[in-house]
Amino acid sequence: MNSKAKLIAAFLGVALLAAGAAGGAMWYLAPGQQHAAGAKAEAPKKELEKKPTKYVTLDKVIVMLRRAPNEPAAHYLSVDLVLATTAELEKETKEHLPLLRSIAVSALSAHTLAEANAMTVDQYAEQLNRTFNASYERENHEKPFSEVMIGKLIIE
Repeated sequence: MNSKAKLIAAFLGVALLAAGAAGGAMWYLAPGQQHAAGAKAEAPKKELEKKPTKYVTLDKVIVMLRRAPNEPAAHYLSVDLVLATTAELEKETKEHLPLLRSIAVSALSAHTLAEANAMTVDQYAEQLNRTFNASYERENHEKPFSEVMIGKLIIE
C-alpha cells in the first residue's frame, strides 16, 4: 500500500471515529433518555392540579361552650370556616352550608372553655374534617368539598 492510500485510510478511520463519537454523545445527551451509565435519578415531577380550587366561606358559626362545674359566666366560640371545593361542586357546597353549620355547632359545643383554649387552629380543622367526613359517610352521601379550614377563630 502506498503512502497516499495509507493517508486516505487514516483520514477515513479518524472521520468514522469522530462521527461515531458525535452520534454517541448526541444519543447520551438527548433529553428524556434514560441511560444506564451515569444517568441521574430524577424524581418524577408531581402533576399539577388540573382543576382550580374554589373556596366557599361559612361565616360566623357562633357556639356557646359547655360550662364547667362552678363556672358562673357563659363563654362563646366564633369561627369562620373555609371549604375547599371545585368549580363544578361550588354550587352544591353552598347548598350544604346550613347542614354544615349545624354539624359544626354540634361538634364544637361539646367543648368547655378550658378545652377550647387548649386546642390549636389545626386541631379545630382536624376535628371538623373528621366530623364532616363521618356525617357524610353515615348519610351515604358524597362530600362536595375536599377540606375544611379555619378562617377565623375567636373564643370569649
